[in-house]
This record gives sequence, C-alpha cells and structure tokens, in this order.
Amino acid sequence: MLLPARTSKTIPLTLTTAFLRSSPQLCLRIPCALLALAAALIALPSLRLHAQEPTDDEVIRVNTDLLVYPIRVRNKRGQVATQLTEHDLVLKDEDHVTAGLYLYPGADRVALVFALDQSGSLREIVNEQREAALALVGRFGDRSQVAVIHFAEKASLAAPFTRDPATASLAFDFPVRTNQHTAIFDAAAAAVNAFDTLPRVRSERRIVILISDGLDNASTVKAGNVIAAAFQKQISFYVIHLPLFEPRDGRLAVRPPAKGFRDLAEKTGGKYFLVGNASSALLSPANKNIDLTPIFQAIEEDLRSQYLLGFYAGEGMRDGRDHRFTITLPAGVEYQFGGYGFSRSHEFFVMKADDAKKLLK
Repeated sequence: MLLPARTSKTIPLTLTTAFLRSSPQLCLRIPCALLALAAALIALPSLRLHAQEPTDDEVIRVNTDLLVYPIRVRNKRGQVATQLTEHDLVLKDEDHVTAGLYLYPGADRVALVFALDQSGSLREIVNEQREAALALVGRFGDRSQVAVIHFAEKASLAAPFTRDPATASLAFDFPVRTNQHTAIFDAAAAAVNAFDTLPRVRSERRIVILISDGLDNASTVKAGNVIAAAFQKQISFYVIHLPLFEPRDGRLAVRPPAKGFRDLAEKTGGKYFLVGNASSALLSPANKNIDLTPIFQAIEEDLRSQYLLGFYAGEGMRDGRDHRFTITLPAGVEYQFGGYGFSRSHEFFVMKADDAKKLLK
C-alpha cells in the first residue's frame, strides 16, 4: 500500500529507529508516503550481536550500531546504476543523527531460507527444482548459508542454516500434506525468526524464497506483522506463486491468493513471480514442464544489481528527541527503498521511543 501525498497515516517499515519519506518535490508521478519504521531507540542494542566467526571483519561488532538496508538504484533510462560509492551520497544531517554512511554494491554473500508449501501437487514440482534452487545459493560463494522450512497447518524447520548444499537438498523431498489447512503467514514469520540464530554481517543479504499456491486459511499471524518484522531484520521475500485455477466467466482463471501474500514480496524489497497460466493448467502433470530456473536467475540478477545502504547511529539518535536527515543521490540517479517507489532523495525521521511504539499498536 502506497499512501497519497499529505496523508497523516503512517505505514510500519523498519529503519529500526527512523522514518522514511520521499521528498515531495521529487515525487512526480509516484505518490509520497510517510512510512513509520518499526523499532524504537531502545531497540538498538538488539543489533549488537556477537560474531560466530571472530576473524571475519564483516561481522558487526558489539560496539557498532550499523543499520543496513537494500536499495535499488536506476538512472533516467530505468537502467541499473553502477559504480556508486559512499562519496556519491549527499547527507544533510544538521542534528548529527548519523556518524557515517555505508554503501555496498551487489551481493556476494547470502543467507537464504526456502519456505516450501507441502500442500497439493507442489511436492513434485519443488522436488524437481531442488538443483536449480540450491545452485542459486552456490553462486553467491561458499560463505553463503541456506535453511529449509516446510509448512502446511504448521511450519517446521526441515534443515537449519548450513553451508552444505547436500544437507539442504534432502529437505526438498517431503510428504504431501493432504486434508490440512495452510498457514502461509505463520510460516513466513517462522522464516523471519530463523535468522535470529545468525550473526549480523554487513554485506550479507538475507532473503526468504517462499514457494506456495497462495491460499492461506489457518494463519494466526497477520501479513502486516510479518512484513514489519522482515523490515526490522532487513529480510526480503521473493514469492513464487504456483497458482490454483478456478472457472470464472466461462474460462479458467488464477484463483486469487490470500490478502497480503503478494505484499510479502513487494513491501519487503523483494519480488513476486506468478508461474504458469490457464493454458498450462489444462496440461497433464507429465506435460507441464514447470521450470523455475529462470526465476532463480532473475532473483540472482536482482540481488546483484542492488546496493546495501546503511548509516551508523550517531549520538544525536540517542537523545530521545525527534530528528530528521536526508540522503540524496547525484543528479540523474534515483533509488527505491523497500516497495515504496523511486526518488533521488529520501528523508529519514528519528522519533522518540514511546512515539514509535504507539504507531505500531
């Protein structure tokens, strides 16, 4: 959901302590939005994680408050902008809320959770795609990790985070759960929480690839809460929709997914992919030949084309008052934060802890 300009309503996002708003003079055809970020100043210590690899300089140390978020950057022709550095960022920070900026191009390391729907005929499709799926992890280097979650009415961790593709591969073979409800958003929440076992690494991209038919009829967690938690933990969802079809107006049509299913991707900075059409639905299982390889390739290309934008928390962020600062890119270049549109400049708001909590209720 993208709000029109001059609205007073806020949308939970997460810069942990800040608010993001597209600059009004740069909105053009993209509506402006005032976006509430999910956690308060008191949440900053939650980022102070001890490293499991003490020799790895990329691990965020105990005394470092670095907030890092993926962005997409493009030029006026809509092409991916490359070769940007911290020196290209223009920071306006009169209250000294930040102590420095961080910009990292591409992705050379990922932590990835596959969340696999066990319902219906998805088992066969998922099993056939395991090599293509795990190859995606391998292309991001041997420091990348993968975990696998199965879900029907409940989610279960089939394979904890590992750097061994063979271990994860076994988790792609699972029994079909018939005559059960499906809790997609509960599983998405479980996937987000799975990252809590990992140390925080600056250049690591954290993503969930959710493969499902999109029909949720058992979740106790709301999609909006999962999205807010994903933003807080800098996790992006890539949703692969293997749809069911239903007769509509004399022809087959995609059965609409649960409300919020597509939002998991579009509001966390990931992407949504719809697989198949009504014509393919009429084919026999043996002739469908569903191949998810192009989708996994598209996910890889998207990750490599992004940047990680971050800032170090300065003393001004801790004084309990409201502040704002702006990060602007050079002329002719604009960036997208989450799913809220491209702009050359975005304005960040730091709020009091109590005010941030009220917005999340």
